[in-house]
Formats: sequence, structure tokens, C-alpha cells
Amino acid sequence: MATVDDERALFERYRALCEKVDAFAARVHARYGGELSCRPGCDGCCKVRLTITEIEAAAIAALLAALAPRERERIRARAQTAPEGRCAALDEQGRCAIYEARPLVCRSHGLAIRTRDPRGLPVVQACALNFVERGPAVVEPSFVLDQQTLSTVLFALDAALARLRSRAASARVDLASSLRGDGAEPSRRVTTNS
Repeated sequence: MATVDDERALFERYRALCEKVDAFAARVHARYGGELSCRPGCDGCCKVRLTITEIEAAAIAALLAALAPRERERIRARAQTAPEGRCAALDEQGRCAIYEARPLVCRSHGLAIRTRDPRGLPVVQACALNFVERGPAVVEPSFVLDQQTLSTVLFALDAALARLRSRAASARVDLASSLRGDGAEPSRRVTTNS
């Protein structure tokens, strides 16, 4: 039988993954800062309606629970009125209101990312605002994030959470629904320190 300690350990592994991606992004910014447009208030990559995993939704729920009630309600109200095609977590200044618990896709946005084309061949892509002069293909391989590896680890953690909660692995959760509080709520409150 799964315990709160089992769930807490799983969230620690998720937090460690987030920290690893953040450290990788910091290395990229230190090396390629002059070619990156990413900065507070830049929301070029946030013109999407995001879906997230249950483990990411639980981390966001824990962050929301730790906020002052007024701030939590402000975020929920914005999520109610977020226009289609814009991330529901953005505040009026284009900044992320849940930055400390932002999903992994947000932590890696803007970086050079290796994906696979339909034939399985590697493709390196980045935000169109970054690496404009030379393109992301010139980024040294050790500064390119492998999307398949990141997704595999995230989905493994998400599946482990579903098993701990005796549920089938869930479909992705709409971020706006999660912020409004009508998305996937964690069955137990777990402090994620994120």
C-alpha cells in the first residue's frame, strides 16, 4: 500500500528533475546568453493553451495552496478569463504567476531542443526569437536538450504517481482547469518545495 512518504519521495524526484532542467538552462544562458531573447516579461513562447501531466498539476496545486488567499484567487480569476491561445498562468505583465512550479515544457522553452522528425531523424529547434543569426543547429551538442529523454523521465514519474494513487495513468490536464481548481486535484496534499 502506497504511503504519503512514497508520494513525497516521488515528488522529490520530480523536483530534482525540475532542478536539473533549470541548471541545464542556466548553463545554456551562461554560454549563449547573447543569442537568447528569453527574459522576464517575454511571453513569446506562452501563446499556447497548455496541457500538463498529473504530477505537474499536483506541484502547481501545492504552490497555489501555499499562496496567500488573495493571490490564489487572482490567479484563479485570470485562468477563468484567459483568452484561447494564451497561457492561463500569465499575469498582466506577461510574467508567469506560477513560475516556481511551472511545467517542464516551460522550463525548457527557448533552449535548443532535439526532437525527431516523422522518419525518426534528429532535428534541433528553438524559439524563433532565439539563435536568430546562426540558427539553433550551431549550438554545441552538450547544450542541446533531448526532448525524448526529458519526456520519458517525466512520463515515468507521472505513471508512478498514478500507480501510487491506484489509478490508471491519466491523460494530460488542461493547465487553465488546474489553475481554476477544477482540473486534476491531488488526492493527498504533498509539499513539493517547488
